[in-house]
Amino acid sequence: MSRPVRAAEVLAAAVLLVAVAGCGSRLPESDFERGSTAPAPSGAPIRVGIITSATSPVGGSAFTGPRDGAKAYFERLNARGGIDGREVEVRTCDDGGSGVGNNECVHKLVDEQRVVALVATSSLDYAGASRVSRARVPDVGGQPIGSAYDTYPHLYGIYGSLAPRDGKPGWGGKLIGGTEVYRYFKREQGARTAAVVSYNQAASAAYARLVTRGLKAEGYKVVTEQVDFALPNFRAAAADLKEQGADLVFDAMDTHGNAQLCEAMDDVGAEVTAKVTNVQNWTSSVADDYKDAPRCRNALWATGASRNYEDTDQPAVREFRDAMKDTKALSQWQLEGWAAAMWFTDAAKSCRGDVTRACVDRFMNRDKSYTARGLLLPVTYEERAEPPESREACVSVARWKDGEGWVTQGEMSDNCFDVPQLSYQP
Repeated sequence: MSRPVRAAEVLAAAVLLVAVAGCGSRLPESDFERGSTAPAPSGAPIRVGIITSATSPVGGSAFTGPRDGAKAYFERLNARGGIDGREVEVRTCDDGGSGVGNNECVHKLVDEQRVVALVATSSLDYAGASRVSRARVPDVGGQPIGSAYDTYPHLYGIYGSLAPRDGKPGWGGKLIGGTEVYRYFKREQGARTAAVVSYNQAASAAYARLVTRGLKAEGYKVVTEQVDFALPNFRAAAADLKEQGADLVFDAMDTHGNAQLCEAMDDVGAEVTAKVTNVQNWTSSVADDYKDAPRCRNALWATGASRNYEDTDQPAVREFRDAMKDTKALSQWQLEGWAAAMWFTDAAKSCRGDVTRACVDRFMNRDKSYTARGLLLPVTYEERAEPPESREACVSVARWKDGEGWVTQGEMSDNCFDVPQLSYQP
């Protein structure tokens, strides 16, 4: 599959807006008791590390979803006997959202505690990525908030990569992203005009330009709206996108800004086919986050590369939901952290008792895609010398409906399109 431009860069843009609140939903520490029918794990524990920006400039809950999903998976795995009778021992580290803190976490987990692998990394500044790679420690299923997973060998982000990963980002410093999200709304929803709203701030504006470029490549008429970061006039932006007849609204803003924009859209009567957000905002907290914008709230759509956590007709989702049944707020990032832990577990099981860094890395480097029992669109890691000009890419889509939550829009493995791959500077 192709990683859409949207996935990582919207985070990078929001991250630099350090005066904003976090976008995710924090999960309390899970505490699942071991089932009485499963033997307790025996033998030497298998130690893994999870690095998370649990405290960061964008709020304490923004990055914790992957960690909490992974921990819940390992807790349930241990309750069922672990891996070949060995418990998975999880060591966590909060890097504080800084490069210095990240390097300290890498040193602590990789060098001192000698973890077999890192799992479900979600770091604001993955400054220690090169050290992880040099140590040949597999990093399994991390969130590609920056370009590390398209830069270094032994790092395997949750969405895959085609880049050479030879120490430089992508191909000659440029990454690629597909336009499948824009194609989806054009084909399935008949959208033709899209508004892109950003702050007058460098990272936000740069990301907005990427979105605009992708939309234009798909033939959209694009309306750009920029608001002042310090004193944003969302009402004026909302009035203009209504006047321009926008079918879709994309943004390069944080959740707080999105909520304010939605309120303004409701105030001026701007109705759109979809107010499109990303996987990080695919959470059960929407009703609270957008409590003052009921019309816009019910026009929220989310896109990503993993199966909707509301799809309880799927066995793999049911297991995730059962493990998280005591959780107050659910999120798609939790499900992706769960999938990352499953990925590591499958790799470790392939080692047949001798779980080493090298063995796990061999599994990750297989010439075979991975889906985490259908929770992920097929994830592949290749090393193409040149970036493809086009590629078939699929997208998972859901829309919010009050009283129902996130409602899946079509089977994600069927929402597939042959789309151009646009290069961009990370």
